[in-house]
Amino acid sequence: MKISFTIILIFIVRLGLAQDPEFSQYYAAPLYLNPAFTGTTNDHRFISNYRNQWPSVAQGYRTYALSYDYNLTGLNSGFGFMAMQDQAGSAGMRSTEFNFLYSYKLPIANKWIISSGLNFGYASRSIDFNKLIFGDQLVLGSNSTIPTSDPILSNAGMTQYFDFKAGMLAYNRNVWIGFAANHINEPNRSLLHQYAYVPLKISVHGGVRIPLYGGLLKRDRIPVLSPSFVYKRQANFEQLDVGAYLLYEPIIFGLWYRGIPVIKNADRNPMQDAAVVILGFQFSQFEVVYSYDFTVSRLGPASGGAHELALKYLIEIPERKKTKKRDGWIPCPSFIRKERN
Repeated sequence: MKISFTIILIFIVRLGLAQDPEFSQYYAAPLYLNPAFTGTTNDHRFISNYRNQWPSVAQGYRTYALSYDYNLTGLNSGFGFMAMQDQAGSAGMRSTEFNFLYSYKLPIANKWIISSGLNFGYASRSIDFNKLIFGDQLVLGSNSTIPTSDPILSNAGMTQYFDFKAGMLAYNRNVWIGFAANHINEPNRSLLHQYAYVPLKISVHGGVRIPLYGGLLKRDRIPVLSPSFVYKRQANFEQLDVGAYLLYEPIIFGLWYRGIPVIKNADRNPMQDAAVVILGFQFSQFEVVYSYDFTVSRLGPASGGAHELALKYLIEIPERKKTKKRDGWIPCPSFIRKERN
């Protein structure tokens, strides 16, 4: 049993070294998706995210994130901060990031806004090698408590590195399209003081916001449908998320699919990952959303899927309550934005 779990752990660690953490509710982690989203609100915005992926497989992945951002209209700029920690496997492989974000917004014709963003990050990565089982320990027996003499431990330790990201975003009240480049400097995060460079990750994302009522009568609330997509590529790995959200205040409902079935993976099987169901509630200042990923890859239900929870809280800025400029200057590119008809 220990050998089996060790093999699974090695698989998870290798996969974790090759790819970044991800959120199914990408809209609920906008600063992580693209630094150009920094300041796309007129309020102080606080967001916390939690994801537990594949909990049945050697503890899988657990990701925590906390972000804050604010729009400084006088400078046409947004400022933000994001902290994230990702844990993988039973050996406690841990990555911690601290990010400082800045964006500049340029209004153009027809109420469109172009936002460019930068992310300056500092990160550390470590693993508890005492929780791993090495070859010489297996020879002595699975219950052996004799320390390993594997030379890998003499070179192992924690690594620290800088990480830089950039992005662009174009949006108006009902449409948004963006592009982001992560790990521009391709940092080395090897735990063995060797070379393990993080490859550049490119993402393209966009969506539309479609009000489902256009009548003459005014209504306190109207349903809004928002089809959207996110495409990511990192080294030889690529992923496409497509789906739609429905907001009928205060309920948020979404269905997503993650995968590219028309492309085959290394085992000649269709590239498919998960189907995602999203349910949440949105109020004037507070939002809570839960999602569950149904694994449709070969890993199947035995993985335990993925649970994700996102909380958002807005603190309104008093001096902007009565101004009309907020609606003209920052039409937030979000499918969950409320709008009175």
